[in-house]
Amino acid sequence: MALTPDQILAAHKANLETLMGLTNKAFEGVEKLVELNVAATRAALSDVSANTSAVLDAKNAQDLLSVQSGLLQPMAEKTAAYSRHLYEIAAATSLEFSKAFENKAVEAQSKFNEFVDTAAKNAPAGSESAVAVMKTAVAAANNAYDSVQKAVKQAGEVAETNFNTITNNAVKAAGTVSAATARKR
Repeated sequence: MALTPDQILAAHKANLETLMGLTNKAFEGVEKLVELNVAATRAALSDVSANTSAVLDAKNAQDLLSVQSGLLQPMAEKTAAYSRHLYEIAAATSLEFSKAFENKAVEAQSKFNEFVDTAAKNAPAGSESAVAVMKTAVAAANNAYDSVQKAVKQAGEVAETNFNTITNNAVKAAGTVSAATARKR
């Protein structure tokens, strides 16, 4: 079963469209990262200015310690928020790539199954057992692929949950340290 020039051209066109779509998604992700970093840099510059003024306004060591302990919690929260945004951008971009890959894999799987069916119909008499073995192997490969996809999705969900837990714990720890420092005064 040979491919016709039209089939080859259609396949190349589809692959090019997928590549262009993925390239656009990658650029969208980069744009979001740039926007996030610009916003974070602006906020950091504003914070540095305000924090410098607060430090310079401190009249004694006690005031200075108070200013420093008051900075810890907001800085931890901003860092956590930045990390969450960064993770969301990366996860969204990764999801787009995964969807494209899954679509192409399903398409390839479907075409391969069509090829197997066509080959089975055109197989010479007496080759039924070989065709059955081939179909069983294809079904097993499809099941293995589905299992791997499910495992990858579950691992991603676990990683996201762990990331959120770690981020929340870090913010809480910064708050605890800040509160303990404030009590020592």
